[in-house]
Amino acid sequence: MNDFSAAQRSRVTMLDVAEHAGVSKASVSRFIGDDRALLSDAIARRIEQSIAELGYRPNQMARGLKRGRTRLIGMLVADIRNPYSIAVMHGVETACRRHGYSLVVCNTDRDDEQERQHLALLRSYNIEGLIVNTLGHHRDELDELKREMPLVLVDRKVDGLDGDMVGLNNPQAIEMALEHLQQRSYRDVLMVTEPYDGTSSRIERVGSFQKQISQREDMRGAVLETGSSLANDLQTFLNTSDSGPKALFCANGVAALACTLALREIGCQLFEDVGLIALDDLDWYPLVGSGITALAQPTEEIGERAFECLLKRLRGDDEVARTLDFAPVLIERGSTRRQAE
Repeated sequence: MNDFSAAQRSRVTMLDVAEHAGVSKASVSRFIGDDRALLSDAIARRIEQSIAELGYRPNQMARGLKRGRTRLIGMLVADIRNPYSIAVMHGVETACRRHGYSLVVCNTDRDDEQERQHLALLRSYNIEGLIVNTLGHHRDELDELKREMPLVLVDRKVDGLDGDMVGLNNPQAIEMALEHLQQRSYRDVLMVTEPYDGTSSRIERVGSFQKQISQREDMRGAVLETGSSLANDLQTFLNTSDSGPKALFCANGVAALACTLALREIGCQLFEDVGLIALDDLDWYPLVGSGITALAQPTEEIGERAFECLLKRLRGDDEVARTLDFAPVLIERGSTRRQAE
C-alpha cells in the first residue's frame, strides 16, 4: 500500500515508472497497452510493482488519441429531465460499459443553440460514435458528423438524414391505446401532447391518432397541447356532454404529469369523471388515484439496441440504414377500468 495523494499520482509519468523499474519507456508502454505478452514475466512484474509503489495512473485519453481510438461514445439528449431520456441513457451506458466504452452525455435542454454547441463539443472530444435524441433542427451539422463517424438516432427522426433509428412503433402504440379505450366503452378521447416543436415522434403520434380515431365510427377525438391554459381546456372538455364517456390519452410522461396536476386543480374525481391512459410508464403512475394505465416503452432495451447498432457500424457494418421499432406493453390500472356497456 502506498501513501501517494491523488495530486502526486497525477504527476507520476511513464518515464518515472520506467526509471523506477529499470526498464525502457517502451516496455512500460507495452505493459499498459495491448502488447503485454511481448514482455518477459520478470520485467512485467517489475513494472507492475513500480506502478503500484508510485501510484501511476495512465492517461487513457492521451493513449486513445495516440492510437486513433478513445473508446468514447457521445450522446446528445434533448431534455435530460425527461424520465424517458434518463431511462434510455441508462440503457446506452449499460451497453457501453459491457463493451468497454465510456459515455459522454450532453443535454441541449431543448435549446437549438445549445444543441449546435454540444455537437461541436462532442466532436472535439474525438468520440468514436454518436447517439442522438435531437430537436431535429440541425440536419446539416448531423449529416456532416455522420460522414465522420457512425450515428444512431433515438426516438426522433431528422428529415433528410439517412441513418439508423431506434424507437417506439408509434402507430402500434396509438392503436393499442384506442383499442383499449374502446373496449372500456370510452367514446370521447382527448389526446394531450407537449407542443410539437418539430419533434418527429410527437407529430407522428398525433397524426396516427387523428387517422385511426377517424376510422372508428363510435369514437371521436381531438388533440390538445399542454400549456398555461391546460386546466381550463380540460374543464371545457369535461363539460361537453354529448359524446359519451370521456378519456384522456397522454402522449408521454410529461403530458401525463401536466394532466394529472390540472385535473386536481379543477377538482376532477380521479378517475370517475374521466379515464386516462398514458404513453410511458413512470414510477409515480401507480400512486395516483387507483393508478394510471400505461403503454410502457422498453426504454432500457431501446438504449441498449441503439448502442449495439452503433457498435456494428464501428466494426465495419455498411448495410443500408435500419429502423428498429419496439412495441409497447399495456399495463392496465384503475384509470381505465370502466365497465363495458
